[in-house]
Amino acid sequence: MATRSKNLYDALGVSKTASQDEIKKAYRKLVREHHPDRNPGDKEAEERFKEIQGAYDVLSDAEKRKQYDSFGSADGRAGFPGGGGGNFNFDFGDISDLFGGFGDIFGRGQTRQRAGRGADLQVEVGLSFEDSLRGVETEIPVDAETACRECGGSGARAGSSPQVCPECKGRGVIVESQGMFGLSHACPRCHGNGTIVEKPCPKCRGTGRERRTKRYKVKIPAGVKDGTQIRLKGKGEPGYGGGPPGDLIVLTRVADSPLYERRGSDLVVEVPVTFADAALGSSVEVPTPEGPVSLKVPAGSESGKLLRIKGRGAPKLNGGGRGDVLARLKISVPKKPNKKERELLEQLQKVQRAAR
Repeated sequence: MATRSKNLYDALGVSKTASQDEIKKAYRKLVREHHPDRNPGDKEAEERFKEIQGAYDVLSDAEKRKQYDSFGSADGRAGFPGGGGGNFNFDFGDISDLFGGFGDIFGRGQTRQRAGRGADLQVEVGLSFEDSLRGVETEIPVDAETACRECGGSGARAGSSPQVCPECKGRGVIVESQGMFGLSHACPRCHGNGTIVEKPCPKCRGTGRERRTKRYKVKIPAGVKDGTQIRLKGKGEPGYGGGPPGDLIVLTRVADSPLYERRGSDLVVEVPVTFADAALGSSVEVPTPEGPVSLKVPAGSESGKLLRIKGRGAPKLNGGGRGDVLARLKISVPKKPNKKERELLEQLQKVQRAAR
């Protein structure tokens, strides 16, 4: 049997200061790894799965988490103070289970199966810098768990069907009487499903799932950056016990541009100018995604000066137009000036020295 963590944060492998997003991410990863459907007959995985579920039930709820942090018991329950009563724990975090136990004792219990949301999937898609600016529609392959095509997701062999679990009578939970209280937990035989498969499907071995590659068409909007996430609702792995499917998250990976440096929605491009043009002023052509634009260089411009061309940058994802192109001037100095250039530079040098 798996050794249970004494601390709920340890059960999920997160710190006590972990954010809700970090807790959710850790939970989804662990619950996929240890789910009974993926580990049929593995009692250790089953116990670990229960531990993960219990920890997440407490830590995913702000109020329950606050109570757990205050009382600090290993299972998220606040213990009553006092000598003899020190071993009796009252679960503030799941009081519905407590009254569900009363219902069972007095014959008023209801079927209670825990539905689980399917896991999110993430896939990367590579884009050229140009495609990231104009947007594209692409088809991506996704390797995911789906309902078994042979049994339709029931897990049962053709001609048979899942049967009501004889241990929990289809409730999905077992209620243990603790004096005047009734405490419930997931049925160990059906794992909370309420049904069992006596004749498993030969293709999926009773899990009701199979892993296969599906292809989705994805519209990549104009203006995405490296690391932009596009969420496709309901395209992740199917849920458990009638729960909703997860989402598919498409992560864009944009290649670097040999010409532009991206700053948000602005594009920075280096524009070489001669010493004379920078000193006296001139016009230069600046490349933009929509074609070259003539730009006036003010007299006395220094190397590194940024000149803005409005509305010629990358599209903004929120639909607020486009960013700008920023032309960074780079004054080019002739490495091997010809005779005429050298004479003029020497004259300029004499004039500048005389003016000091």
